[in-house]
Amino acid sequence: MKIFNTPSNSSTFTGFILLGFPCRREGKILLFVLFSVVYLLTLMGNGSIICAVHWDQRLHTPMYILLANFSFLEIWYVTSTVPNVLANFLSDTKIISFSGCFLQFYFFFSLGATECFFLAVMAFDRYLAICQPLHYPTIMTRHLCTNLVVSCWVLGFIWFLIPIIIISQMSFCGSRIIDHFLCDPGPLLTLTCKKAPVIELVFNILTPLPVFLLFLFIVGSYALVLRAVLRVPSAAGRRKSFSTCGSHLAVVSLFYGSVIVTYGSPTSKHEAGKQKTVTLFYSVVTPFLNPMIYSLRNKDMKKALKKFWGS
Repeated sequence: MKIFNTPSNSSTFTGFILLGFPCRREGKILLFVLFSVVYLLTLMGNGSIICAVHWDQRLHTPMYILLANFSFLEIWYVTSTVPNVLANFLSDTKIISFSGCFLQFYFFFSLGATECFFLAVMAFDRYLAICQPLHYPTIMTRHLCTNLVVSCWVLGFIWFLIPIIIISQMSFCGSRIIDHFLCDPGPLLTLTCKKAPVIELVFNILTPLPVFLLFLFIVGSYALVLRAVLRVPSAAGRRKSFSTCGSHLAVVSLFYGSVIVTYGSPTSKHEAGKQKTVTLFYSVVTPFLNPMIYSLRNKDMKKALKKFWGS
């Protein structure tokens, strides 16, 4: 239980108030329906990819195993925020408990870090397939693929474990209002009774570190891929080689573009409306678009999905 001290009195509260998307009742109903449809379609799209990879023997390769795990991740990533947003639309108090707030904070950012690791591993897989095609089967074995998948999940969930334990033990004073639709570390740290520059420095380092380091790794991988593709003599061969990377590049651009705007802009933390919009894009919109991106640009995936839905 944390104590909130206001100028007029001292009161004990059991949670924070997430403002979410304040609007009139008609607007809340419209947004509730819109978010519900997007959420259900996201679950269906990513779930279909998982089932198609599981049931189609031709897709039991490292590239599609990584894609299935990525789709599984996207389901939980969007689930860490959207159900609470939907409940917020129907609530008059908009209160989220302390435990609920910190659990959402931990899972949202851990899943986000895990997504960064998966995107990097998928880029590494494409680098091996295009730049080292002869050695690809011996390097990217089922054993290595399994180790990489496990490493992505473990590293992603370890990354924010210590910071979330530290901030959850702090006391919060004054207003308990968070002008966001999720428990973001920025608004949370502004509500603490005592300023903690060391903890803020830890968050400012740990939050963008996996994003930018892994982004540089992905850029480097695709720079080598591009060089290898340009050396292919025929135009048809270049298109075929690069087509396997197009979907992944589109997903990387959508995710990292919005994340960099959120955490790379010095003014983003002071503009609640802008931060909510950009966070909404990479936490809800991109998991919704990813199944369409991967299925539209991949013939094998389209065939597997048709077979899955046809059965």
